[in-house]
This record gives sequence, structure tokens and C-alpha cells, in this order.
Amino acid sequence: MKFFVLSALLCFNLTLAQTVYESMESESLGTTRQLKIQLPRNYEENSEKYYPLVVVFDGDYLFEVVGGNVDYYSYWEDMPEAIVVGVTQDDSRSEDCYISQEDYLPSKTGAQFYDFIENELLNFMSENYRTLNFRVAIGHGETANFINYFLFKDRPVFNSFVALSPTLSYGMQENLTSRLSLETDYKTFYYLSTAALDMKSNNKQIVALNNNISNVENTNLLYGFDNFDDANHYSLVAQSIPKALETIFLVFQPISKTEYKEHILTLETSPVDYLIEKYATIETLFGIEKQILVNDFRAIAAAIKKTKQFKYYEELGKIARKQHPNTVLGSFYLARYYEETGKPKKAMNIYRSAYTLEEIGGYTKDDMLERADQIKQEFGL
Repeated sequence: MKFFVLSALLCFNLTLAQTVYESMESESLGTTRQLKIQLPRNYEENSEKYYPLVVVFDGDYLFEVVGGNVDYYSYWEDMPEAIVVGVTQDDSRSEDCYISQEDYLPSKTGAQFYDFIENELLNFMSENYRTLNFRVAIGHGETANFINYFLFKDRPVFNSFVALSPTLSYGMQENLTSRLSLETDYKTFYYLSTAALDMKSNNKQIVALNNNISNVENTNLLYGFDNFDDANHYSLVAQSIPKALETIFLVFQPISKTEYKEHILTLETSPVDYLIEKYATIETLFGIEKQILVNDFRAIAAAIKKTKQFKYYEELGKIARKQHPNTVLGSFYLARYYEETGKPKKAMNIYRSAYTLEEIGGYTKDDMLERADQIKQEFGL
């Protein structure tokens, strides 16, 4: 498959997300399609880094709201940095989403557009940009219904589906519920939304669909749903996108107060194992080897202190030294381990070693040295 990039305009600003506008000639469509592509901040500088891909249908009006939210959430590390591509459909939406009235599958121009997305656009993005295999599809109304058809492949090309007030085709409610019920060897993320002031036919069908999906028992399905009280078919988009990103990337987010109270403090096993598993899950789901955040080390340390399971400080310290070498973080937790297990001299010496290390995340050399002095005075060392 050949692709011809007819034009490209790149806005260079390494401190902000970059937007590229491209015209792409498609063999499947027999025409040129306009693309909007948002690259993460410092994309050019991080030349070895790869990113999840967010494909935005109805890119002529959805691209900016999705791109803005992706940039915002990734800035605060509530989701990974991602590449966003918007496919413009302002004058071809109905043709792109054409469904046969016989078998209710993409047909004619709809089948051509389906092929364009699956076999041309995704290949183009992977060949020209540093994309990971984790892909999100986002659609609204007709396109929200259309993205569901990618789910019916044995191995879908998308991992996550964001369906904003989908105008469901005949049989989609039953077929989608059946598909999401299938146990697979991979995770599927599905987010669905409607609103009280949504189009009546859409709202009725979507609420019924949610009732069906909510009863699905599938450990590999991660599902989210919202029925907004104060929105209509168009304004629900602005409320849905943040909720969808939060649903999809929940495990990626720093440990929250809720996660700390409801999951970590109630553990009967090691909180350090919980931390390791959290980051292993991130790598498995998204293909990203994420450095453990200081915030998350702090949360696990707080749980160890509160539950008085001081033996776990040792393992936490060893992991911190690997994750944040040359900083005081690992030494602090190892010193706490020895301090709480009756080895004050070892704790004092480790605290003192902080003089040669870098401070990080509120852990300071002064605090470490003060702790060493306190131990010396208390035990006469």
C-alpha cells in the first residue's frame, strides 16, 4: 500500500504539543483525506520514545477537544503521552458510515472507509510516527456506532473504544453485548455515554445497551458509562472525553487517596508487591515501561508506617534505589527499615550517606542528616 503525503505543516514548539496537518491520498477511498495530528510535547527531543495512538473520527470538530484533554491529562501524568490523529469527515460522514440495509455491516463507501482506517491510516501512522500498538478509537453519533465494527474482528486493531452517544444500527445492541461477553486473552476498554437531553432515540437505546453490558461478566472487559443530567447530544462530548480517558487509563494514574484507602490499606499481602504489580500491569496493557513515581513510593511508605509492617521498608528501599539511583529515596527507606527493626547504627550510617546523594520529591539531605543526629543522641553512638 502506497501513501502520498501531499502537504505538511508542522508547528514547532518544544514546550507545547505540536500539531501537524497532512493531506493523505488513499487507494481505498480513491481520494485525498485531511488529517490532523497532535504530537506530544518534546516529541522531537525524545527520539527513542514511542506513544499510544488515539484515532479521532469526526476529526473536523472532535480533534481539538480530544487533543486538548490528552495533552492536559498526560501533563499531570494521569495518562501516558499519546499521539492523536483526527480524520476529517465534514463532507463525507454519511458515506464513510454507510451500512448495508441487508446485513447491517459496512458496505460500499462504508466498507472502503473501514479499509482505509484499518489498512491505510494505521499503517501510515506506524510508519511515519513512533506509535505503540495500544490504540484508542473515539467517535460521536454515527461514527460512535461505526467504531463498534472494529470490535467484531478476531483480533481488533483497537484496544479501547469511546462511543459518544452512538446512533446504533439495527442489531448493534445485541451483537455488541455478545461480543463484549466473549472471554479473550487481551483486555478491551469500552466507554459509552449519553445524556438526559440527548436525542430521545439515542438515549433510549444507549441506556438499554448499558443495562446489557453492565450484566456482562468478563474479567478482560474494562467498562465505563455516563448518562449526564445537564447535557445534550453535542455538549456531552466535552464531559465525556475526560471521563473516558480516566476510565481507560485508571491504572496508569498516580495512587490516589481512594486507591490508598480502599485498596492499599486493606491489603493482607505486601503493599510493595501491590506497587510492583501496578507498574507491571501498566507495561502489559499499554506497552510502556513507566518509572515508579515518587508519589507512589510515598503512598506505599505511608501504608507501611500506618500498618506498622516495617519489614516492607527494606524491599521498598531496594526498588527505590533501582528506580531513582543517586537520590536519597532508596537510602531513606532502607534507613527506616533498620531504624524500626532494632539496628540504629546501620540506620544512622545510611542516613549520613545522603550527603553524597541528590534530593528528590521532598526528601532532603538535611532531613536525613537530622535523623542521623537524633539516632546518635538517643543511642549514644
